[in-house]
Amino acid sequence: MTQMFDEGLSRRDANYVPLTPIDFIARAAEIYGERAAMVYGDVRRNWRETYERVCRLASALEQEGIGRGDTVAVLLPNIPAMIEAHFGVPMAGAVLNTINTRLDIASILFMLRHGEAKLLIVDTEFAELAQRAALEIPALRIVSVSDAMPADPHAFSRATDYEAFLLNGDPRFAWTPPADEWDAIALNYTSGTTGDPKGVVYHHRGAYLNALSNILEWDLPKHAVYLWTLPLFHCNGWCFPWTIAARAGVNVCLRRFDAKTVFDLIRRERVTHYCGAPIVQSALANAPEQWREGITHQVSTMVAGAPPSPAVIARMKAIGFDLTHVYGLTEVYGPASVCAKQQSWDALCDDDCARMNARQGVRYHLQAAAAVLDPATLEPVPSDGATLGEVMFRGNICMKGYLKNEQATAEAFRGGWFHTGDIAVLMSDGYFRITDRSKDIIISGGENISSIEVEDALYRHPAVSVAAVVAMPDPKWGEVPCAFVELKDGAQVTADEIVAHCRALLAGYKVPKAVVFGELPKTSTGKIQKFELRARVKSAQAIDFVTVPPDAQ
Repeated sequence: MTQMFDEGLSRRDANYVPLTPIDFIARAAEIYGERAAMVYGDVRRNWRETYERVCRLASALEQEGIGRGDTVAVLLPNIPAMIEAHFGVPMAGAVLNTINTRLDIASILFMLRHGEAKLLIVDTEFAELAQRAALEIPALRIVSVSDAMPADPHAFSRATDYEAFLLNGDPRFAWTPPADEWDAIALNYTSGTTGDPKGVVYHHRGAYLNALSNILEWDLPKHAVYLWTLPLFHCNGWCFPWTIAARAGVNVCLRRFDAKTVFDLIRRERVTHYCGAPIVQSALANAPEQWREGITHQVSTMVAGAPPSPAVIARMKAIGFDLTHVYGLTEVYGPASVCAKQQSWDALCDDDCARMNARQGVRYHLQAAAAVLDPATLEPVPSDGATLGEVMFRGNICMKGYLKNEQATAEAFRGGWFHTGDIAVLMSDGYFRITDRSKDIIISGGENISSIEVEDALYRHPAVSVAAVVAMPDPKWGEVPCAFVELKDGAQVTADEIVAHCRALLAGYKVPKAVVFGELPKTSTGKIQKFELRARVKSAQAIDFVTVPPDAQ
């Protein structure tokens, strides 16, 4: 019987086209061509103009001999050229490699070589890095974007100016969808804190579906005004370049994050949506009240990264920003689960409601499955809120795999699931809550301590702006919690006061046994670099030790 529905009913040009997010900008230009698409300082472009520039970029790349399967790297901040690259590069059939602008030259060179980049589009702010790359990789072609400053002729002696490069392209470039929606669209490198970074390969299908999932999870309306606080080099901006094009929204570009500038742009451009890590949200929530004056419209924000503390979520609500909590990793295109809000939560007190919203939630609309499984047996853990398991994903919003690393790819997909390495519990309502990264669990005297739980307690202190907890060796207990604390501007508090605050909220064995004050090391996306903190603990640098009574353990 099955064969009856296959005979003569094959795929044809009329009934099957490979999915690609490139089509979103073609539709935006076709239907909403005169609507605003790009805002950046004095730059104001509509969707028709933006589409023409994207076509020119694709055409110019093709003239350079770049096509299917070739890598084009970009070293750009959140400026219009970065968004254009998200369409123009794959439109030419090539693969876009967005490089973290805060990396050292050794890491950048590794990525350029490993990804076999044929061309690098680079902002003049990073002229020194581009010059080094040109010397180390003679075959690498360079296109410079003169945005931050005039191009240095010595640093860019081999470079072509970006605007001149576009002028060589055809604004009516006749692009076609990829031959296969499984074709690679982007290459993103993991942080590589324990060895060389891994190259995560995205496909057109996954980028298309996650871009649509962003719309569905956020109820994103047509013509939303989106502020680029999230680095576009991070998971391709969580696929939002393609999402905003699908809604014919407005991209408000932001070269670098600054809390006051963000509020000024929200007020002036009437920004409706933005994304950011918890540290970004905290900076906005704790900013001077006068910076928010004049903002009377609804602002929606999406947070991901480290699990946001309920305290941060409560503060965002207090300033009138509607927060949606999502969770994911580079390997799943950014967000792949969401803490979907339930109407019943409205009846909860602010503290309980914030705790519900701090969970990592349920699968994204177009992700096939998200589960908490025993990493050894791959059996589901009970929904008791206590049994630990590993968060795993399955579906179209999962990477193709790691570039040139079959062993790591096989291990990541072991048993038919993508293994995140995040430890979580499953709640009775089917939502999951991350308790820690597997490497961040602190085992003290045989008891498991979640660093996230201790961090949440720290965030509840009114003087604390940023907090992180790592394991510290202890001759008696094996490991004990060590807290690193960054205070709000002008705030003062002692280590003893921090410990007393935690003791009122936590079991004795979970209370930090050492407190260190100062600025915490962070990635470009605002994630705290715990490996740096572990190194400090190991070398006992500037540790302000606090004595805890023996019976408190």
